[in-house]
Amino acid sequence: MSALNRVPSLMARAGTASALTLAAVGGSIVIPGAGSEAVAATPARTALLVAASKKGAPYSWGATGPRRFDCSGLTQYSYRKAGKKLPRTAAQQYNRTRHISAGSRRAGDLVFFHSGGYVYHVGIYAGKNKMWHAPKTGEVVKLQKIWTRSVTYGRVR
Repeated sequence: MSALNRVPSLMARAGTASALTLAAVGGSIVIPGAGSEAVAATPARTALLVAASKKGAPYSWGATGPRRFDCSGLTQYSYRKAGKKLPRTAAQQYNRTRHISAGSRRAGDLVFFHSGGYVYHVGIYAGKNKMWHAPKTGEVVKLQKIWTRSVTYGRVR
């Protein structure tokens, strides 16, 4: 078994705090849902790892963690743990990011759902047309395929 293949099991045993320490010192990590390739630690990828570590946390409107989240609460919490400040709502986060094309998106970018000019949902892009998000009441934080083309992407500066 190669060292790369052992990373997920080592991370599971060591816990998220150790993975975040690894990310902070510039190590390579494997992010759940982002494929099997190793990725360099950046705030975006660290935020993605934090979001993935919250898998199964219940959705709660207005919640910002650490045990319950709404959509923008999850993205705000994840980026805060990665050392970046984001405003509270999906619309405010959209206005604070650098907008990028779907072809330019990378793991850790934000995915904004909109209807007309109204931004109503946000998640963290995980690669392979999937994202981590807190969907709605009665559901939990999960990795899910992006189900519509009515999305735009933003990169946290």
